[in-house]
Amino acid sequence: MTAARTVTCALIAAFALASTVDVAEARPRPRRGKKFQANKGFGLGLMIGAPSGLSGKYFYAADKAFDFGIGGIRYYRNRSGLHLHADHLWHPVSLVSNADFELPLYLGVGVRVFDFNDDNNKGDAIGLRVPVGLAFDLNKTPIDIFVELAFVADFFVNYTDDFGTDLSGAIGFRYYFN
Repeated sequence: MTAARTVTCALIAAFALASTVDVAEARPRPRRGKKFQANKGFGLGLMIGAPSGLSGKYFYAADKAFDFGIGGIRYYRNRSGLHLHADHLWHPVSLVSNADFELPLYLGVGVRVFDFNDDNNKGDAIGLRVPVGLAFDLNKTPIDIFVELAFVADFFVNYTDDFGTDLSGAIGFRYYFN
């Protein structure tokens, strides 16, 4: 199955799932100065950039979450392919806090797998990800919009490169089901 077909199937499944659940409302957020406290649970949405595809996030504590992404990357170091990542995120501070939205800064650490093709070669990269981002976390709607940059340090397997670093970035949104 090609990377494009995998991403297409994942997106169709995500939209099918989203259309079968009841609309959730975001819970009221307690006010405690500038410290961020999530009022959402599990969210699923889309991201555009590196990668472009499906994005998910699960808050397991008031300021900690796991996120994941699956999608395609085109022309990253002259390579295109399927990208998977999973990160642990900390939300140490809310830069803006008002009745309509929070603007938490988040930092994280995680892993990524990149199955790619270039000119005539196929390879796999396994690496470390360190994302930094901002989430426009809407208080009255179960949606967040995010902007993220991630430092990536890849360790290549089955290819000539041994190590490579780069920055990747994406913007996206997620709908929260609880």
